[in-house]
Order: sequence, then C-alpha cells, then structure tokens
Amino acid sequence: MTHADLTPHRVYDPLLRLLHWTIALSVVVLAATSQLAEAFEHGPEETALWNIHLIGGYSLATALLARLLWGLVGPHSARWSDLWHPATWRGLLRLHVPSTQRAGHDAVASLAYLAAYAVMAMMAASGLGLAAVEFEAGPLAAWLAGAEWLEDVLKAPHEVGFALLLGFIGLHLAALVFHQLRGERVAQSMVTGKQYLGTEHGARHD
Repeated sequence: MTHADLTPHRVYDPLLRLLHWTIALSVVVLAATSQLAEAFEHGPEETALWNIHLIGGYSLATALLARLLWGLVGPHSARWSDLWHPATWRGLLRLHVPSTQRAGHDAVASLAYLAAYAVMAMMAASGLGLAAVEFEAGPLAAWLAGAEWLEDVLKAPHEVGFALLLGFIGLHLAALVFHQLRGERVAQSMVTGKQYLGTEHGARHD
C-alpha cells in the first residue's frame, strides 16, 4: 500500500486528546521540578519548585481519573477495550508480530500504554501520600500528615516509577521518530484526532 492509498479518518475525540496532552504536560512538569528542586536544595527556589511539583501532581491525578472514567463511557477509540489485544500479545511471545494497522490504538503499543498508565497511577498515589507526609498538603493530609515512617515506604516506589516512566517516554518518542522516518503520519494523531489509514481500516468511531 502506497502513501497515496492512505486517507485521513477522524478517530480520537477532543476530550481524549486533551487528557493525553494534560497527562504529558503534567509528567514533564513533575520531572523537571523534581530534578530542579534537588539541584537547588536548600536554596530560595526549592520551596517554589516543590509547590509547582505538587500542582503538577494534582493535575496528573485528576487527568488520570478523568481518563479512567472516559475509558468506560467515552467513544470506541477512548475505551479501555481499544487498548486490550491479548491475541496480539500472545503472538509477540511466539516472536510473531502481525500487521496491526487499525483505527484506534496500535495493538502492540497498547501493552506499553497500559503499563504506563499503571505506573503513573502508582506514582500519583505515592505522590499524594508523600505530599501529605512531607508537606502536609493534598487530599490525604488529614489522614497522613505527620506519619513520617511512611516517607521511606512511599519514596522507593515513587522513584522506581519515575525511572520506568522516563524509559517509556524514551521508547514512545523513539517509536514516533521511527514512524516519521518511514513516512507514516502517526505523531499528529493526538493533535488533529485523525489517523491515515487504508479504506478497509477507515470505519469512524466517533
């Protein structure tokens, strides 16, 4: 199939795209502020950086909750079922990678997306706990403020999740560059909501 055979089809709805970019921006803010706060530890900028970090954490938690709900009631391409492809994943275990062009989320990449959502949910939960323990802030402060013993319990998974999330971001960006170099218009789908597909894959879901 040549590029001329591909036509744009509107697949991803506006709310899904908004949540995608809210989550992405929140992760960037969280990563940047955590590293800068450590670099400026004990300096006048540290408190401001941690405050921005907390706001980024609230934004991430809210967007993840909205994404969870939208995955239950949203249009087809936003549903969690659009990310669930066990037959394809079993094929990967047999070192067989089938053709997965389809309207909606890529069947192979969906496994990484689900793992990333799980890691971000874990980081959001542990981050809210750390905010309560360390800063007496956030929705859990009423229950966890002053529970200093929880800091070590929560910090380890939070830091492991951060490393895993950085790895996912690297793979995600590398995959987008790979598709772009092949002339496949993948990166713009979360901007315009359109995928470029063959006629047989072009059923609209919105």
